Amino acid sequence: MLSERRLQVLRAIVQDYVGTEEPVGSKALTERHSLGVSPATVRNDMAALEDEGYIAQPHTSAGRIPTDKGYRLFVDKLAEVKPMTAPERRAIQNFLDGAVDLEDVVARTVRLLAQLTRQVAVVQYPSLTRSTVRHVELLALAPARVMLVLITDTGRVEQRMVDCPAPFGETSLADLRARLNSRVAGRRFTDVPHLVEDLPDGFDLEDRGTVSTVLSTLLETLVEENEERLVIGGTANLTRFAHDFPLTIRPVLEALEEQVVMLRLLGETQNPGMTVRIGHENAHEGLNSTSIVSVGYGSGGEAVAKLGVVGPTRMDYPGTMGAVRAVARYVGQILAES
Repeated sequence: MLSERRLQVLRAIVQDYVGTEEPVGSKALTERHSLGVSPATVRNDMAALEDEGYIAQPHTSAGRIPTDKGYRLFVDKLAEVKPMTAPERRAIQNFLDGAVDLEDVVARTVRLLAQLTRQVAVVQYPSLTRSTVRHVELLALAPARVMLVLITDTGRVEQRMVDCPAPFGETSLADLRARLNSRVAGRRFTDVPHLVEDLPDGFDLEDRGTVSTVLSTLLETLVEENEERLVIGGTANLTRFAHDFPLTIRPVLEALEEQVVMLRLLGETQNPGMTVRIGHENAHEGLNSTSIVSVGYGSGGEAVAKLGVVGPTRMDYPGTMGAVRAVARYVGQILAES
């Protein structure tokens, strides 16, 4: 365990390096920070921090920079995440309040996160498997053709065309709509299959084939594999940090294009808390020079997806974590009210 003084020195090194982009020396530390000790003591502390792998000397200069291990300890020992100012909070609310549907909410969230943090923003669409059914609408398009519209508690809308095996009258369609919603509205998607399995039995024999076809389309919609989607924005922000990547930013850009990789790195939605993965903690080699800050968002206190940012390890962690948390909270409020 580091002493409180050495932890204070490490905090100062991280703050200065993030702010100046230059390796930090003991003289600069004592001039910029009230450490309460002599430059010689700070040098000793820096030597100890280097021996334990928290800081490193990038070249022959006297300055040191934090390592992944140093950033990890800095984040773990953060006294508090930097809160958003009142104008920033109002700007977030005003920007997101204008959204007209879920697609717009996600698009606005990506733009907002990228602007606030000046990093790459990543937003996962709410997962169907963790959603509940708000309403199922059935619309007759032709005597034997129906549009099925599935609306979730997160505002997600899925539409499917259903070609029925026989004509299906308006009265029968209204009956199916009413019975279907009485069983599934407000219920989790994972519960729907067993809730509707005997529904065709309650209809006349000539209508059962159509009812079964509609239910099959509904169940297929619930389990589609393409439900895990991401939207990424602000990739151009990486060019501002080109010198933070050892050789080239190309591996980072390639990793960002792999949605499966990003979904895995965002972490499991079941863990809605703030997650910070630093440097080599990211399993994908292309992201070993980056940090990923993510958190769950959702309505009713339950996370249905994650959002976050990707940037260089030389990141303003308190500010980034504060922005990510604030945006997630507002998105959750919008979903709860939609």
